[in-house]
Amino acid sequence: MNISSSNFSEAFVKHFQDWEQELNGQKQTALHQIRQQAIDLVAQNIIPTTKHEEWKYTNLNKIFKQDFVFDTENNNVAKETIKNTALMHLDAYQIIILNGIFRPELSYLPNDKNIEISTLAEAHKKNNELVEKYFSKVPEWENEVFTALNTAFAARGLFVHAQKNATLEKPMLVQHITDSQQKNTIALPRNLFIFEQGSQIDWIENYVTIGDNYSLVNGVNEIFVMPNAHITHTKIQNENEKAFQILTTQVRQEKDSFYENVTFSFKGGLIRNNLNIRLTGQNIEANMFGLYMLNGKTHVDNHTIADHIAPNSVSNELYKGILDGQSTGVFNGKIFVRQDAQKTNAYQQNRNILLTDTATVNTKPQLEIWADDVKCSHGATIGKLDQNALFYLRARGITEKNAKALLVQAFGGEVIEKVTFEPLKEYLNAILTEGLQINF
Repeated sequence: MNISSSNFSEAFVKHFQDWEQELNGQKQTALHQIRQQAIDLVAQNIIPTTKHEEWKYTNLNKIFKQDFVFDTENNNVAKETIKNTALMHLDAYQIIILNGIFRPELSYLPNDKNIEISTLAEAHKKNNELVEKYFSKVPEWENEVFTALNTAFAARGLFVHAQKNATLEKPMLVQHITDSQQKNTIALPRNLFIFEQGSQIDWIENYVTIGDNYSLVNGVNEIFVMPNAHITHTKIQNENEKAFQILTTQVRQEKDSFYENVTFSFKGGLIRNNLNIRLTGQNIEANMFGLYMLNGKTHVDNHTIADHIAPNSVSNELYKGILDGQSTGVFNGKIFVRQDAQKTNAYQQNRNILLTDTATVNTKPQLEIWADDVKCSHGATIGKLDQNALFYLRARGITEKNAKALLVQAFGGEVIEKVTFEPLKEYLNAILTEGLQINF
């Protein structure tokens, strides 16, 4: 099935109708009714443009100049190829998602009865009540055509259910691999994570494209963090100029829980990250950290929401950008403090360094407060390297190239330090150092 902007809705609706014929009795389930509602929205062909406020600085024409093939069946990548992809050297459980489909036979999974890992479809067959209780309860696909598109075809993405007080002795690496060796490929991974009370899990997401053709990953993560659960989530995007990503992560936290998201965006054609966290109980801590270090014509758009619904919770947000070449960055961060969310502490900061006159950043921090007993702040900065600091280093015999590299490394290193898994931290520092050597 070839997909472009001219036949976006028709192609997906036709594929949905063909796929539906294979579902038999599943068409009557509550899960499929949600899919049907979602494809009805896709049929309206409401592709956002720069006239839409939420997409004001991100032009999707770059994506739709290409024709993509949505083919979930013919995705056989050699095991040796997968083994050699980035981060597979880490001492971590390896979960392989190939062209949007979880492939357990290619994965290295924990042998723990307290951690259930399967495809979403298998989980639904085994325990339809559990899946239907959580599936599509957080993403607001009614207002987002790309989330609706992902919802319509949700079936064989990843399902992770961590039981009460479950822990893993090493991180869980979710490796998203897109195979574009033979054609321009679109993938729609839909993943559901349920972390029960007291569970403690560290997990990493990494995005890899194999092949020289174009790829588009339109992915959605739904994450439920129950009381006293402690979850760290690191996302890495280090692709090529033909790799496009529209990724949405929706999180719902309950009382006394901890969730931390650290997003690293280094390379890619066009990247859109939506991170929305809903703090529904008291004594919650939610952290959102990000580093985007861009070169060439890479475009990265980070949209975040911290929605405080209950009192006595904290959200911290720090996103940093280092932009070179003709790259462009967008940051739009929103903090909502609802009327009942008294004694909320919410902090948001976006800082950017432009290394060239041709790099661009558009930043828009936002704060909406309906409560009166809160501590909230937000801000943004855009500038060049500190000339005083540069002069100080040059005066001590450090070359201009090395002085600039030191300043940028210190700037970006603040976010990398948020990562506690040392092997991953070393990998990220190596990417940062390599980028500085190229740029300077």
